[in-house]
Amino acid sequence: MKKHNLKAMFTDFFDLPKDIVLNLPRIIIIGDTQFYVENHRGVSEYSENKIRIKISGGEISVTGSSLVLRNIFEEEILIEGNIENIEFNN
Repeated sequence: MKKHNLKAMFTDFFDLPKDIVLNLPRIIIIGDTQFYVENHRGVSEYSENKIRIKISGGEISVTGSSLVLRNIFEEEILIEGNIENIEFNN
């Protein structure tokens, strides 16, 4: 049995939050103006039209206009601007 599957079974059995135990990103989207990510691995691309965020198992691309990294901390990122598209890539 893979380690990830064992952790998933563990979180289900004890009803623990999967984002914490499995180190998955927690994402909050507020309208089309704010995008918040916890458990990220850093920023791989940044411009006012596109921001790419590394996460476990892949990447998130946020595209739009007037995009700004409002907050960036070790575990969380807040993007503000006119968000047009969010894409998950493995």
